[in-house]
Amino acid sequence: MADRGKLTRVSAPGREPGLDDEADRWLVGMARAGDSGAYEELVRRHRDRIYRIALRMLGSPADADDVAQEVVIQLWTAMSGFAGTSAFTTWLYRIVVNRCLNHRRGQRPHAELADADHPPVAGPESRVLAGEELQAGLRAISGLPEDQRVSLVLVQLEGLSYREAAVVTKTSEATVRGRLARARATLMSEMKDWT
Repeated sequence: MADRGKLTRVSAPGREPGLDDEADRWLVGMARAGDSGAYEELVRRHRDRIYRIALRMLGSPADADDVAQEVVIQLWTAMSGFAGTSAFTTWLYRIVVNRCLNHRRGQRPHAELADADHPPVAGPESRVLAGEELQAGLRAISGLPEDQRVSLVLVQLEGLSYREAAVVTKTSEATVRGRLARARATLMSEMKDWT
């Protein structure tokens, strides 16, 4: 139990990412040894990230919930496949992105993030327009080809470096840059009426 208190201090906000990586590695080691508490702590530390990526990739809160639950279940069984050659978060990003891509391929096309998912905004016209612009942006992101959407979500929205995104997608940095540039150009074109 004393170790768990120490872990909380290591993962506190404002700490260096390297310390969080060390905490993740320690938790993974404990989880691989059968410590369900360590696994639960890993899930607690990363569940928001898992859901956020899934939502940005899929555009649907219900689908994001489904994928997030699938990822949490998959992590327990896939833990033995984590070799530790990269950061745990890099490995986790790869699992979430792959699960989202598989989920999208298995779904029939449907309208994403419909207005019914968001209650009408009461207030000044500018708030209503901002909500409509947000909806248009989400639709434009959802309409991107998979490879461009993945690069956009990882680099632009999640803040990964080109190198980190290349590791997650198992491509080169140049490929990530090119896909991101095409995604940005497409979004600029789609959103020109809002600028």
